[in-house]
Amino acid sequence: MQTHQVDFKALKNKVGIDDIAFSLGYHVNRRAGIGRFVEMVLPDGRGGFKDSIVISHPSNKSLQTYFRRKDSKNGDVINFIIENGNSFGIRTNNQWDLVGKVMSKFANEPVPEKRDDYYVNHYQSRPFDPSRYKVEPLKGNEASLQYIFDQRSLNKETVERFSPFLVRLQDSHFSKPYWNIGFPYRKTGTENVEGYEIRGSKGFKMKAAGTNSSTAAWIVDFSDKQNPKEIKNVYFAESAFDIMAFYQSNRVRLEHDLDKSVFVSIGGAFSGGQINGIATHYPNARLVDCFDNDVPGRIYGMKMIAAAEGIDFKDLKIVGDGSHIKVAYKGQITTLDGNTATLKDLESIISSTKHRYGVEKAPSAFKDWNDVVMNKPLSPILTPSKYERDEDLRERRGHKI
Repeated sequence: MQTHQVDFKALKNKVGIDDIAFSLGYHVNRRAGIGRFVEMVLPDGRGGFKDSIVISHPSNKSLQTYFRRKDSKNGDVINFIIENGNSFGIRTNNQWDLVGKVMSKFANEPVPEKRDDYYVNHYQSRPFDPSRYKVEPLKGNEASLQYIFDQRSLNKETVERFSPFLVRLQDSHFSKPYWNIGFPYRKTGTENVEGYEIRGSKGFKMKAAGTNSSTAAWIVDFSDKQNPKEIKNVYFAESAFDIMAFYQSNRVRLEHDLDKSVFVSIGGAFSGGQINGIATHYPNARLVDCFDNDVPGRIYGMKMIAAAEGIDFKDLKIVGDGSHIKVAYKGQITTLDGNTATLKDLESIISSTKHRYGVEKAPSAFKDWNDVVMNKPLSPILTPSKYERDEDLRERRGHKI
């Protein structure tokens, strides 16, 4: 009897851990960012996660490995298939036969499951199917989902202000569909919904399958939408909760010009098409960087300028290494401090702009605006004890200790 030999090394060049994970229902955790590593999570359908894995070398299948933070388990695509052996519908008592059959199938057939939009340039995504979701206006039903907003410290006043731009939805693909919050994605100047940013209880978050994250975003326009040239400020953040928290933290000031303000969530997946379309639609507005206070958030602010100015990302390279940000433009390389750099630094590098820009990041002790309203600083803020305050007061009054 002839034995079929499986060339696992050759198959690993074609099949990555991310391919297997996507087919099992995992999706990318956008908040964790993407670079040398990408985190993928498996929703449990109840607002939590069954599993979370961190994958190295997301753009090179042959080098991909994974690990779990909770138990330090790790391995390659072969280990991951063996771990999930009962999920592929293949009957065999030989684990190597199982691995060979699964990898051969994935190597020769396109994986039909949806792809996260971080991989939009590498994979074909299913088109957005609105019939998959049961959708109702949130306006008038705010109380039904306020508990989800409460978990992010977003108060009733903020929810009521934004509720005309929100929906509640159920995903028919879940065996037990729950009502979640939907943030509809649209292109500027249109009413056609092209997807959703979705948030639920206990940190559940995802995007609707096929959401257009290339040219659409969650755009909250508080004007009468009759004349976009009258908009003064467009505020950008990485998530819907972040931009709502920015409003809540600055409500008194922002209310003065609310009818000339627009708030935007890009959903954690930066796209030049999103930014350029919005900048073009609101040509006189100041574009404001409310992105996170970390290196990726600072890079987002810089890329916001490049996209709005129509600069090709092939001509402008912005790379962060944790402590520094390097900008390569027109043959010159500029190194910036990763802890303090902002889009203002890029403005000086490209020298002239057709739009106006601003920076309104969270205070330096916080990663983002949602952490501000939740009072979750990056590290504990130590306040003086009563004794220390009394001693300081005596010193300032000229008394000796």
